[in-house]
Amino acid sequence: MSGLISALRASSHTLSLMLGGSVVVLAATTLIARLSMQEIALRMQQIFGLTFLVLLAGMIFTSLFCWVQLRQANREQTQAMWLEAGLQAANGITTLALTYTLLGISLGIGTLADQVLTPDTVQPIIRSLTENFSMAFLTTVVGLPLSSILRALLLVTQARKTEQQSLENKETHHEISAV
Repeated sequence: MSGLISALRASSHTLSLMLGGSVVVLAATTLIARLSMQEIALRMQQIFGLTFLVLLAGMIFTSLFCWVQLRQANREQTQAMWLEAGLQAANGITTLALTYTLLGISLGIGTLADQVLTPDTVQPIIRSLTENFSMAFLTTVVGLPLSSILRALLLVTQARKTEQQSLENKETHHEISAV
């Protein structure tokens, strides 16, 4: 039962981090782009697609959940497990971004293959091609740095915990030696 309560607490903490981070990013985007939140949400859905956004949010949640658990873990084996799980989820973001990049390029090329190029059709074909390429490259532009940030967060946290445990072990050893 305590494991369930701990998981719910970590999930709540993770959800708070995600929602808080989303608010900060949306506020910054609103200030920089001078768009309303509804316009930003609509553009995100048009550019990235709902599937990408849902999968990305799930992987971000998983990485942050593992980070929260890593911070709370006391045993080295438990820390290693949460670190590895978090790194896998962060790497999944990279894979997702690159997969959608290839998908966007493929969709763009696919639109060229199905259409006859004439002076009258060039403009609509280029517009369609640009939309697909925009999705392709923006998934990479968003996914790769986000994945790197999450991996760095996990690895720095693990290094800090390892250093703290090492210092605690030295202090315990000194106390035992002094006695």
